[in-house]
Amino acid sequence: MSARDAIARSGAGSNAITLRRVVVGVILAVIGMACVVVPWAFYALILAIGLASIYELNALCEKKGQPLEYPVAVAGVCAYVLMAALNMLHKWEGVLLAGIVIAAFWIGMYGEQKGYFARTAYTLLAALYIGKLLTYFVFVRQIPGNGMWMTFYAILMIALTDIFGMLVGTFAGRHQLTKVSPRKTVEGSLGSLLLVTAFAVAATRVPQLHLLWWQGAVLGLLTSLAAQAGDLVESALKRDAGVKDAGDMIVGHGGVLDRFDSYLFGGMAFFASLHLLGILQV
Repeated sequence: MSARDAIARSGAGSNAITLRRVVVGVILAVIGMACVVVPWAFYALILAIGLASIYELNALCEKKGQPLEYPVAVAGVCAYVLMAALNMLHKWEGVLLAGIVIAAFWIGMYGEQKGYFARTAYTLLAALYIGKLLTYFVFVRQIPGNGMWMTFYAILMIALTDIFGMLVGTFAGRHQLTKVSPRKTVEGSLGSLLLVTAFAVAATRVPQLHLLWWQGAVLGLLTSLAAQAGDLVESALKRDAGVKDAGDMIVGHGGVLDRFDSYLFGGMAFFASLHLLGILQV
């Protein structure tokens, strides 16, 4: 095979991978947006994402030689999402956290004694990282009156953060943002922040959102910034474990955690910003 043929074949393979990634991404987006319309379908989707993510996070921990108390972590994620969906979390979260800690310590006594304390600590962190952070999307969907529109708004901002960051970084990226994720650039990050903020301001023209332009600007800026932080945190976890992807459940995208890492921090920031701006009252 000549060098020209090898380059052509490599280019064709790259195009096929890109096309597959785009097709899978569009399918996921359609399913996700459709589920938002029906609250309990959306909660079920969040639970499925949580269970897949905690499975992948446990695999990362195993590669580090420190697995979670996996049944406790799974139960914690399920409890967080279900209690949020049933409007019970605000009242019972303290009990839930205590239960996770006690269960992790108790079950851990029947496993290997080396790493006992670390397993318990990692299990609690995993339940918070996956379970707790996913509940903010439940809370957004439950906003009286326009929860569905607010959820669409948050999801689009986070999705566009990833898309704009990749596009701007590909065409204009020159300076590496961080060693944790070498392909991300300062230009891509800043470009994404500006474009998402512009989108968030423009979207305030949608009457169902009941937002002023400056409120949209704050929501776009903080949500996009947090989404990027969530992506970098997950990259750091993968680098620590010495792997490229958290899993391979989603064709062309790696693992579920790879695909939804931005949403974990982004959803939290969006909900917190609604309170910060006085749009939601405690």
